[in-house]
Amino acid sequence: MRDVSQQSVPPAPGAQPDDSSHSERRAAGAEMARVLRTEPFRMALDASGAGLAHWRHDPLHDVVEPMSHHVIMAYNGVMQRMERRSGRSVAIGTFRPGVLIIIPEGSSSRWDIPKPVDVVQLYLPDAILKRIADEAQVGPADLLERTAHPDPITSRLILSAADTLQGNGALDALFRHQLTDLLATRLLAAHTGSPTTFEPTMGGLSPKILLRAIERLRSDSDADVSLDALASDAGLSRFHFCRAFKESTGLSPHAWLRQHRLEQAMKMLRDGDDPVVSIAAALGYASQTAFAAAFRKLTGETPSDWRRRHTR
Repeated sequence: MRDVSQQSVPPAPGAQPDDSSHSERRAAGAEMARVLRTEPFRMALDASGAGLAHWRHDPLHDVVEPMSHHVIMAYNGVMQRMERRSGRSVAIGTFRPGVLIIIPEGSSSRWDIPKPVDVVQLYLPDAILKRIADEAQVGPADLLERTAHPDPITSRLILSAADTLQGNGALDALFRHQLTDLLATRLLAAHTGSPTTFEPTMGGLSPKILLRAIERLRSDSDADVSLDALASDAGLSRFHFCRAFKESTGLSPHAWLRQHRLEQAMKMLRDGDDPVVSIAAALGYASQTAFAAAFRKLTGETPSDWRRRHTR
């Protein structure tokens, strides 16, 4: 397959830059090649401006500059923690199969990913998104930024496209075109407007019940986060609640709570000067050693090393 990592993706038909800053944005493939300092493992572009790329790259600690495409990523590697910083806003998530990253057109953020990454990316011109919205007779909508957001349906669709990047055969190209439209439709339905409008996958919790469960998990009360309380509040058995919660979030209630507490730990490490042993105790870990082991498993760093790197 031809190497297109350094070429600009052609603009979508009829698309006109609305200002000089827009016209100066890099095409997604070119910006990714710059920031990742490598070439895509496989890549395919088409005349509409859409593209698909499979990347395998090293840990990343850099700023992704504004791009002329929406970039949607599906992760295909080992689970790991990552951080995305936009201005004063910080989003912390867990890369794992079944989650999405969405970088809307024109946005910029700093990324800190401690381990190597295997990811498939969709480059979607806004013109395609607007066309699909017009065909569906829905109003214009802006894509939401997403950081390791659970969406197994869209993730599987994007990862399935990687198999069509082996060549440029007509059937492969047709599949990619149809898949791009399907993904644009899915993005409009699930990733625009209010984040609470996301529809859970079949068998998952309703948005209202999921939100209530997450509020309980975030509570400092042990009674609120007990499995019996969570299941009773949802009107389900413990077994069915666990299954539905994992369907909606990609994590079991226990794994979600562990992730949430590690996010709290990161905030305490970055914003305060309490010793690590005190943070471990405050978050309910049996020992500093247990806390450090859990922290390192998801971040690739010890709490002390992470704090030094984030409090310079």
